[in-house]
Amino acid sequence: MASFRNARIVLADRVIEGSLNAEDGLIAAVDDGATSVGEDFEGDYLIAGLVELHTDHLENHYRPRPSVFWDPMAALHAHDVQIAGSGITTVFDAVRIGSDLDVPDMKPHAEKLVQAIRTARDDDRLRIEHFIHLRCELPSHDVLEHFEAFADHPTTRLASVMDHTPGQRQFTSIEAYKLFYKKQMGGTEAEGDAYVADRLAEQARYSTPHRKAIARRAKELGLALASHDDATLAHVEEGVEDGVRIAEFPTTLEAAAAAHDAGLAILMGAPNVVRGKSHSGNISATDLVRAGMMDILSSDYVPFALLQAAFLLPERIEGFGLAKALAMVTGNPARAAGLDDRGEIAVGKRADLVRVRLIGGTPVVRAVWRQGKRVS
Repeated sequence: MASFRNARIVLADRVIEGSLNAEDGLIAAVDDGATSVGEDFEGDYLIAGLVELHTDHLENHYRPRPSVFWDPMAALHAHDVQIAGSGITTVFDAVRIGSDLDVPDMKPHAEKLVQAIRTARDDDRLRIEHFIHLRCELPSHDVLEHFEAFADHPTTRLASVMDHTPGQRQFTSIEAYKLFYKKQMGGTEAEGDAYVADRLAEQARYSTPHRKAIARRAKELGLALASHDDATLAHVEEGVEDGVRIAEFPTTLEAAAAAHDAGLAILMGAPNVVRGKSHSGNISATDLVRAGMMDILSSDYVPFALLQAAFLLPERIEGFGLAKALAMVTGNPARAAGLDDRGEIAVGKRADLVRVRLIGGTPVVRAVWRQGKRVS
């Protein structure tokens, strides 16, 4: 049993001052007013544990340098500690599948990461709950093979279909892509031209059949499906036809508006909010919030950005309350992923909870509980 008092408790629609009791891993009672029972929060915020749907952070621990691959279990533990310390109690670890020039044989690396997550879950080694998000690179020749290897398992709950071919979506300018390639990979202009030509040929051959096959299998397996970097109305229509639930990182207002009108949950990066702009020059997440066209924030490449962005939005947007901002990192992502048992402080929900204090305007995580048990 866990009991807390003198807390500013952020509910789904408002903030109250009161107390909370948890029993058997669930929230048993939430009450207004003062009490003498339980841990004194000294006026700190008590919020639902954050739910992260798209983070590359585990892969960054596994591959800290371009030519260095770390022990996968050690990488997972380092990732788990940082994620928990950022107030995240449920995380969907992105595992990229589909080989490319950068990693010509991706499957062994994906196998190591997936197996580490499954083993650590089974052995109860982790502070928070980890699921797998398969990031499917459609133009890759072996992405279907990889998908079939990892999709049919309880730990896999989300898949996203991606296409990073130059000339579209995130890379609308082929010349800009060539500059990106040269910076990342080196090489001559002729080698860059050849690389782009090869990518275009792969897309023409593989993208459409792979997209349809993965969408079909995701529906059969009950996986939540996300699109990625939609830039046009056609991209959104394609996703709706495939059964997509989540539109990740739309790059234009046109695509975001179409996804919103289609009832898709729109996900944008929390670093975009913290920085005030996209790192790649795409649409501002804060502008989408102002327009009422954003539902979910993802930490993407900075775990703490999730909590930071949720506390920044009410400061930047008049009339946009903390409860609504925090829903973008708790209840909204939980529902989009089909996890209706968490993401909200309410009786009967999981006691995934975070104690937060604002210091100098920055939210500081002071404690984290998963199903009523303190984990950080």
